[in-house]
Amino acid sequence: MPWETSHAPRQHELDACVTCGLCLPKCPTFRLTGSESASPRGRLAAMSAVASDIAIVDSRFDEIMSFCLQCRACEPVCPSVVPFGRAMEGARAETAAQLPHRARKLRALLLGPNGLGSRAAVRVATLLAAVGQRLRLDKLPVRLMTRISGLRRIPLAPQSHLGVLRSSVGERIGSIGLLAGCVQDSWFGGVNDAAVELLARAGYDVHVPTGQTCCGALAAHDGAVAGAESLAAINAAAFSEYDLVVATAAGCSAHLAGYSEWTQSGAAVEDRARDITVVIADAIAAGRLPTLPPRNQEVAIQDPCHLRHAQRIINEPRAIVRAAGYVPVEIDPDGMCCGAAGIYVLTNPETSDELGNKKADQVRASGATLVASANPGCEMQLRTNLGTAYEVKHPIEIYADALRSSYRAAGA
Repeated sequence: MPWETSHAPRQHELDACVTCGLCLPKCPTFRLTGSESASPRGRLAAMSAVASDIAIVDSRFDEIMSFCLQCRACEPVCPSVVPFGRAMEGARAETAAQLPHRARKLRALLLGPNGLGSRAAVRVATLLAAVGQRLRLDKLPVRLMTRISGLRRIPLAPQSHLGVLRSSVGERIGSIGLLAGCVQDSWFGGVNDAAVELLARAGYDVHVPTGQTCCGALAAHDGAVAGAESLAAINAAAFSEYDLVVATAAGCSAHLAGYSEWTQSGAAVEDRARDITVVIADAIAAGRLPTLPPRNQEVAIQDPCHLRHAQRIINEPRAIVRAAGYVPVEIDPDGMCCGAAGIYVLTNPETSDELGNKKADQVRASGATLVASANPGCEMQLRTNLGTAYEVKHPIEIYADALRSSYRAAGA
């Protein structure tokens, strides 16, 4: 039996690939290397070889799978609709199970319930990051330290959104359980501030339940099955009573949309899961949130992979920026990955840096100094590679700032 876990690549997923090659030009790692093994087709072939007992899960298999960004840019162009992201998570689960080296075990601990899923652990990490910023440790030639430069200014004691309950303004549309996120809540609190405010104005009762935890996306992507399953089960229970479950990070909303893979009660979450950009764009289109006067300022649009490719959400961030009065500027028609890809910035730093620099160059070429990005990892990558001359915000923050400004101008 070549596979050891229930999450392993499934035969129907592997058989669906017709090796047409349409995925090749869309794959960032193939475009960088030109290597077949660095393409979706090549990775599926490697999985099929293991499934057929032609090959085994060894260090070479691990290398091929670990080089993938899991950006899922291959999925929208695949004529056979191969669920590549799910197959890749299965392949990573197998490498974790069959090749359990020390670094992988440590990552599983950090990405699981006792790491990102632990409020105490995240508080400690937040304090260390905040102190590191003030001591300018991002200037040290250490990879983990240089990533601090991509963070927003973190308060030493950030205010958590857990437990927040905001009633709807005006006509009530329904209830929303907001996923605070693990680091999103402490490191990108302004995004959650904007979400609570805008959702209430759009007619929703908004609750950020205290029983929630990290969504588990990073654990799932790295093959840490036990952690991903545990985190998903906790969240499925925490969000059982709301009309919608909304996430403010693209990676989180994409993972919620596949929760049935990770917990028995996950299907109910999938049906109600929404990315914040979809809910806010719908509210603007319905007239429940206003469209503001033009500002004649351009905003560069960066598409997070798990928004554009995994969820096919493209128009909504642009509609939100446009409703804020700004002019959306396209920087990349293919929505190529910025290289952040969760912990890829640490496991494959050279490739991550190369892609990050390419994305930064696209922003610079646009002429815009304000950038809209709907995922925290992407925002950090952009900040790290662009420097302080550029401002990077979530689309809903850009809209919320413009809305607040208009209310102040009107004396409301």
